[in-house]
Formats: sequence, structure tokens, C-alpha cells
Amino acid sequence: MMLKTADPVLDIRDLSVSVGTDEGEAHILDHASLALMPGSIHGVVGESGCGKSTLLRAILGILPKRGRATSGKILLGSRNLVDLPAETLQSEVRGRAIGFIPQDPFQALNPVFRVGTQLLETMRAPGDKSQARKDQKDLIVSLLKAVQLPDAEHALERYPHQFSGGQRQRLLIAASLASSPGIILADEPTTALDVTTQLQILKLLRGLAAERGLSMLFVTHDFGVVAQLCDTVTVMYAGQTVESGPVARVLKTPLHPYTQMLLACHPERAAELAGIPGAVPSPLRPPPGCRFNPRCPSARAQCRAVPPPRTEPEAGHAVRCVLHAEKAAA
Repeated sequence: MMLKTADPVLDIRDLSVSVGTDEGEAHILDHASLALMPGSIHGVVGESGCGKSTLLRAILGILPKRGRATSGKILLGSRNLVDLPAETLQSEVRGRAIGFIPQDPFQALNPVFRVGTQLLETMRAPGDKSQARKDQKDLIVSLLKAVQLPDAEHALERYPHQFSGGQRQRLLIAASLASSPGIILADEPTTALDVTTQLQILKLLRGLAAERGLSMLFVTHDFGVVAQLCDTVTVMYAGQTVESGPVARVLKTPLHPYTQMLLACHPERAAELAGIPGAVPSPLRPPPGCRFNPRCPSARAQCRAVPPPRTEPEAGHAVRCVLHAEKAAA
């Protein structure tokens, strides 16, 4: 259950990220904003290419070599992660304050090392000898039991190929919890799994978050996953955050045309199969104003001129759209 508090544990404010390429500057994130509240699971949803994974990597400071935050803040408590040196991010943030569950369990584990070697490595900060190796092994085994991995006691001696896809994802979830972070970033962790295993992993994540008081940022392209798992949601399009609010409210009364059209594409919600014409624009040449305007059936001249302001038609339910800005001003 989502806790009521005025202070987010992770507060992203007007974050812009660019990556230098041989063809020019790619503007991946454009003034993206998001607030993760204590004890909540916050979904980030949108099509491929909307900047969801880049948002997570910006939080951890693991952008591509030529990537950089050009404006905005990422506040972890009172600390702005954008300003922290790489050494501090590595020793105090990555895996310590913030855990990470990668997208593909088949690619994330090295096939030539035993699972125990890889999981124990996630617990070791440079120069940290505070825990004996046996204590670390005992902790890992307890985490493997917590994520309901069969035969957890002997798992450390096995290799990744000896586990199924769902079991590998449980290994990665255990690794993300190894240093007891308060925040977990999950980058589409169920995408590579079959539907039955996906449901098991979603239930596991929900249970672990409630049991351990975790706050979780969960990236997905699937509104069905958001409906099953998340308390709140942010919808992203082409690097812009276009709508956010409680999941039940956004699903029932979506405000942004993109959210409405995205929901209409979901087979469980749509009366008939539908799609969104066009494609997500290239970050090398994003359209001016609202980036959705070339595909939006409600677009007008103002949408092509300047980015729309953020308005909050209902408490906690925000949208960036000219249509709602005009209603708010009326």
C-alpha cells in the first residue's frame, strides 16, 4: 500500500539528457519529471524509444560515454545525483542506496562464472571487508530463499545455464537486494519471460516491496503490467513526461491524447484492434513543442510552437497538454 508523505525518496526535476553521436546531438530526455514516493511502486510506461531506460541510467550515472545531463536535478534526499562524482555514485549509490534489476536475465549473467561468484561480487564495495565471506554467502542464500528460488542452498555452485529464465530473473532480483537498498530500479524485468513466469515475478516483486518497505521504479511498455503492479504511473513519449498520477485514475480517465491512444492499443482494453499512426521521432531531430504533435489527432498550431506547460486538473493527476492548459486558464 502506498504511504502518504509529502517528500519523495527520489525526485527527478526537469531532467534533460543528450548523447553525442556522429550525426549530431541526440536529445534523449527533454525536461522529464517524476517523483517516487516512499513505499510505492511507480510505473514508467511508453513505446520503445521514449527514453525510459535512459531515465534509469541517468539516475545511476551510467549513461553512454558521450551522454550527459544538460539540465535538471535528480534528488536522492537532499543530494543531487547529477552533481556527484563517479566515485561517490559507485561507492554510495549504485547497489547501495539504489538497486537495479536489468531487463534481460539471459544477458545479465556471465555464463563462464558460477552464480555465487557473481552474486557475492554485488555485495563488495571497494575496500569493504566488513562482512566475512561466510556471512555474505549466508545472506545471499537467505535472499535466494526470499525470492523463492528452488534449492537455494546449492544455487551458488551452479552456472547460469543451469537455471530457467524465471529462475535467472529471481537471481537478479536477489542481487539487487544484496546491499539492502531502499530503492529498486527495474528495467522491464519481465519482458523476456513467458506470461505465466511474468505473473509470478510481478507477484514476487509486489510482495518483496511490501515486506521490505521498498520504493520501486518499474519501467515497462505494457499498461497491463502497470495495472497489476504499480500504485502510480508516469507516461513518457519521446523523452518527455506527458502524464502522471495514480494508476486507477490514469487508467479510468487518461488525459493526454498519447495515453488515450496507448491504452486503446492494449488488447485487453480495446474494443477493436487499433494502433498509433507514425513512429516515435528521432532524438536527433525532435519536433518542436509537444513531441507527440505530428501523431496527435488533436494537435493545433500552439502544440508545434512551444512545449506545453504542466497542469494538474485533479489533485495528483498531472498532464502536459495544450488542451488541458487552456481549460485550466479558462
